[in-house]
Amino acid sequence: MKVLLLNGSPRPNGNTAVALNEMKKVFEENGVETEIVHVGNKAIRGCIACGKCYEKGKCVFDDLVNETAPKFAECDGLVIASPVYYASANGTLTAFLDRLFYSSHFDKRMKVGASVAVARRAGTTATFDQLNKYFTICGMPIASANYWNEVHGRAPGEAEADAEGMQTMRALARNMVFLMKSIALGKARFGLPEQEPRVFTNFIR
Repeated sequence: MKVLLLNGSPRPNGNTAVALNEMKKVFEENGVETEIVHVGNKAIRGCIACGKCYEKGKCVFDDLVNETAPKFAECDGLVIASPVYYASANGTLTAFLDRLFYSSHFDKRMKVGASVAVARRAGTTATFDQLNKYFTICGMPIASANYWNEVHGRAPGEAEADAEGMQTMRALARNMVFLMKSIALGKARFGLPEQEPRVFTNFIR
């Protein structure tokens, strides 16, 4: 099994990395392969809704989004972690996720998703809700922990002193492992749920 972890912080060794590394240790203890992709320190432009990804099979802007899409397709679980900026995720990460989810057309159902928000003080739950929406639109089950998936710290490395936050990260990783293994067993026995043809409706009459 493999988990892809996205670090939305511009600081590759900051508190967001502390949270992800705590999860990574649990994954590796359970024989789950991991890869961390650093997003927040890259120059990522937003989606322009050109629709060319339906012709090309990838985003028209050939950058980290297209590099990450095959890794997303292969993984069993996806962790998205972000620092909190104005009670929301890093703008670079948001631009990356918009394009990654929109331009990759493989079936994402039953890949386990988890979001993590890291802040000095507040805004974590709003960021947590924002990131979870990427999973729910794709039929991806969301892993929970023993609290909202948040870690607190300001100075680099300070999150290590957030004992409750670190415990939450470990619980989240263990629950992800359980869900991924359970889903793999379910898929092997029952397959994926039946999927109807997509219906698109707008409200302009």
